[in-house]
Amino acid sequence: MSHASAAQPVAVDHGQHPLPSYLDASNLGPWGNYLQQVDRVIPHLGSLARWAETLKRPKRVLIVDVPIHMDNGTVAHFEGYRVQHNVSRGPGKGGVRFHQDVTLSEVMALSAWMSVKNAAVNVPYGGAKGGIRVDPKKLSLGELERMTRRYTSEIGIIIGPNKDIPAPDVNTNEQIMAWMMDTYSMNTGSTSTGVVTGKPIDLGGSLGRREATGRGVYTVGCEAAHHLGMEIKGARVAVQGFGNVGGVAGKLFAEAGARIVAVQDHSGTIYQGAGLDVPALLQHVLETGGVGGFAKAEVIANEAFWDVDCDILIPAALEQQITADNAGRIKARMIIEGANGPTTPAADDILQSRDILVLPDVIANAGGVTVSYFEWVQDFSSFFWDEEEINARLVKIMKHAFAAVWDVAQDQKVSLRTATFIVACKRILHTRELRGLYP
Repeated sequence: MSHASAAQPVAVDHGQHPLPSYLDASNLGPWGNYLQQVDRVIPHLGSLARWAETLKRPKRVLIVDVPIHMDNGTVAHFEGYRVQHNVSRGPGKGGVRFHQDVTLSEVMALSAWMSVKNAAVNVPYGGAKGGIRVDPKKLSLGELERMTRRYTSEIGIIIGPNKDIPAPDVNTNEQIMAWMMDTYSMNTGSTSTGVVTGKPIDLGGSLGRREATGRGVYTVGCEAAHHLGMEIKGARVAVQGFGNVGGVAGKLFAEAGARIVAVQDHSGTIYQGAGLDVPALLQHVLETGGVGGFAKAEVIANEAFWDVDCDILIPAALEQQITADNAGRIKARMIIEGANGPTTPAADDILQSRDILVLPDVIANAGGVTVSYFEWVQDFSSFFWDEEEINARLVKIMKHAFAAVWDVAQDQKVSLRTATFIVACKRILHTRELRGLYP
């Protein structure tokens, strides 16, 4: 694998292409990181570069007020978003997150990364994302349901099985999706299981969906390790975030003989050089909500997580975790991005200069949306596959997508992130060119 320097960002004439008026040019946040990633891929797009500005402008941005009755009799208002970045290749697809730090910049960036991710694995979707700025842990179950249903009604004008299909993300789950599906169905007058994915099995959900993102992380990790000549058995793995993504990936790596030496989440950071007891840790997280307090491990400072001696690092929490401040301290040979946008562009350059292979989010964590695609297809046909078939189809798609990205990276001597953007952006922009502009 070549680690030649990435193409330098291309200067953008914002006089000719001004930023959307709802953005603060001095503080673009995660959206700014995405724009830098697009700038790096433009020199590799050939004749399609004339359409590149398409990638820098969401097709549709919806900001909604979400008022609900609280249990104490008051009325509370929450701000919600749904962004459709690009729908040239098919309906928008992307999760909904409930988090107190949700911003429009974040949701825009996440929707754009979904466009790239869906194109990279070649499923027939565009990119979308949604969120509500709220700490769901402060809501009762009834308040959470009322907020979810009101939000679904507010964004109902732009979602639908053939328009935009939400899914779970940070702090949302199968129950949230069930409420969203029911609300949309009641508002449209017929049961519409395909309006969301990540649903309970009894409502048209797919077997294997909950574990799909983590399984995809493990699959591409194994493929990359093979190219590096790295043995998974005995490899030391550090994981940030130990939920559906990090927990499942950690479990699969441990079952393959790797040692999970460190785990960090919102409750703290734990370390065990000989390898953590992953089944016991998963049970502890299920019972307590975090890794903090796990008896069979040493507690270390949160900042010390980035100094852990490991072979594989899996950031599977939130975005912008690996920055210019800590990238120089990471000791891993390979980073597998389970989270969306966990590495800043400046950190990417540092990691590349240190010959640390980064498996970018837009390919590494695409297992979830791949099985969401399977779920959507199964809902339309009302014919469901068993879990063995789901997993086999997932692994086949992930391996094929990774191989295509690896070949581009080798051929053009760019990072895997830039290679993934080359593959995906060419597919998006070629579709845009074929469809043309109407009217």
